[in-house]
Amino acid sequence: MVTLYINGKKHTIDADPEMPLLWAIRDIIGLTGTKYGCGKGLCGSCKVLLDGSPVQSCILPISSVEGKQITTIEGSSKNLDLLKEAWVELNVPQCGFCQPGQLIAAAALLDTNDTPTDEDINEAMVGNICRCGTYQRIKNAIHKTVELKKQR
Repeated sequence: MVTLYINGKKHTIDADPEMPLLWAIRDIIGLTGTKYGCGKGLCGSCKVLLDGSPVQSCILPISSVEGKQITTIEGSSKNLDLLKEAWVELNVPQCGFCQPGQLIAAAALLDTNDTPTDEDINEAMVGNICRCGTYQRIKNAIHKTVELKKQR
């Protein structure tokens, strides 16, 4: 048995301790927003926040995250909620497949940097591949989120 804390809820699951966190989140717990992309921790589609830091859930065994706080795209935080709002307002996604990982990485950035520059954004978003090439829209939405934070 492994206990996971996902989006503020406790989940005790009976699974192999070496199971990747992604599969526990999707297949056992039923939160399907976090996506499977490459399975090697290279594309960013599977990113979640682990104690506030972005990690690739496809390569992280559940035994290594027991007792830690995990936030998926279905979760909520001030920055993640505002980012989702900006994403919709600016029509960021095309296919949308990579967007959960993009949003998670952007939330982690804004949790540590209230006014990121383009360079800060580029650095924080490394490891998030968008095959549709929406990188400029993603950057614009992060800047829009900074504006929304100032207004609220």
